[in-house]
This record gives sequence, C-alpha cells and structure tokens, in this order.
Amino acid sequence: MIMKPARQPLRLLLAAVAAAAMLSFLLLVAPPDALSPFSLFPSSPYSHRPKLLFLLAGQSNMAGRGDLLHPLPAPYLPHPRLLRLSASRRWVAAAPPLHADIDTHKTCGLGPAMPFAHRLLAAADGEGVVLGLVPCAVGGTRIWMWARGQPLYEAAVARTRAAVADGGGTLAAVLWFQGESDTIELDDAQSYGGKMERLVADLRADLELPNLLVIQVGLASGEGNYTDIVREAQKNINLPNVLLVDAMGLPLRDDQLHLSTEAQLRLGSMLAEAYLEFNSSRGSML
Repeated sequence: MIMKPARQPLRLLLAAVAAAAMLSFLLLVAPPDALSPFSLFPSSPYSHRPKLLFLLAGQSNMAGRGDLLHPLPAPYLPHPRLLRLSASRRWVAAAPPLHADIDTHKTCGLGPAMPFAHRLLAAADGEGVVLGLVPCAVGGTRIWMWARGQPLYEAAVARTRAAVADGGGTLAAVLWFQGESDTIELDDAQSYGGKMERLVADLRADLELPNLLVIQVGLASGEGNYTDIVREAQKNINLPNVLLVDAMGLPLRDDQLHLSTEAQLRLGSMLAEAYLEFNSSRGSML
C-alpha cells in the first residue's frame, strides 16, 4: 500500500493510489504484443545490437507535451540507429510521442529526448553507435512516487534491466525532469533535495552502476507557489556525477506549466551538450 503523510489532502492520496495501481499494471507487467496498440511498430534490425541506453524519467515535461507538428522538425524524425523500448519491452523505431504507451492517461507530444538523441548521433557520425531510449516518465507524479518500492521506481528499474539484457548495452545516463508537482505543498518542496539524493543513490545501487550519470532539468515552471524552493534543492544536490541543465527562461505553453515545442527542441540540445561535455572531460566522445 502506498503511504503518504496524513496531512496530504485525501483526494490527492486517492488519486496517487489509483495512478500507482494502474502504473503497476501498465509498467511492471510486460503486456502481450497482441494486446498492445503499439504492436504495429516492427522490431528494429538493430534490436539485438549493443546500445547506448538512456533512461527517461520524471513527469509530463519529460514525457512531452509539445505540439506534434506536421511535418515534424528534423530532430524528431526516426533514425535507423535510434530505438525506443516499448511498453511491451520490445525495441522499436523511436518516433514521437515516445511516451504514448507509458504515460497513457494523458495526450503525449514532443519532449526533449528525440533532439537529445539526434545530437548524440551527429556527434558520433561514422561510428555506427546505436542509441536506445527507455521511456518511464508519467505526468503529474511527485518525487515520493519515485521512491524505491513504489511502482514508478520499480518499473523504471525493471525496464532498464530489460533494456540492458535484450541485446546488451550500457546505461549511459538518466535524464530526469520532475518536480513541478512538488511545488504545491511546502513540505514536499522542502524535502525534495533529500528525496532526490535518495533516488539517485537507490538507482545506482539497484542498477549496479555506482557512478551512473544523472542529468536533471532545473524547473522552468511549477504547479504551486514553491518552485524556487525546489529549484534551489536541485541546484544543491550533493552527489558526484549529477548535472543540472536549467530550463528556466525557456518558452512555455499557454498553461504556463509545460514547455513549448520550441523549448523542448532547445532543451534536448542543452541536455546533449551537457552529456557530451561531461564525457569529453573524461576523454570520451559518448
């Protein structure tokens, strides 16, 4: 049973319980392809090639709420060496919306992961690198819902392990964009830093990657009045190999919460540059 401090409004607790129950069904149990509306995506010929893997986690701005433009901008187009782990844990061609079979209760759009991946492919031009994206973000989630033992966390770990096992590969980084929902209540905002540090430590332990790179996105917006407190916590995470890419100032949609398509394009590039700079400082391109 999911526990939350009693002072939380009952409606929030009930909503969280319902969401967690659905997520445990959707994410922890790999659905048969025959039952999945995304089973029409063919398996990629690169499915069993070693891949450089990236775990995409957080809430709606990572899942993507940018408008699905027609035609798609070039950084959102499919690429033969860019794959996505579907909800049924099959490697398929990556194409937006990446989280459509994960964040199933919302309308997903363009997020930062596709332009991020295209920038890495360009940097590795001629090397034949295969990238694997592992979508796990779900809109409206608070950081306590990502704690070890909660369905979101366990799903992310299970999907990452499956991604590594299916064809081999290496988890290169976690891309984390979350915290907007933790700006509503003061106690959530004030406890954010400690919960984030615990999350990073647990992921590193459970995935057996003590130096795992985590790139977190500094909030550009919030649902409540405590955005500055969460942002300050993000800036002060006291762990090695945790980078901050600040989204503040990027354009928002009319709801003043979600990043626009233009902003998601820019954020993807910013995340890629942070990743490439981190690896360059260690003598590696990717």
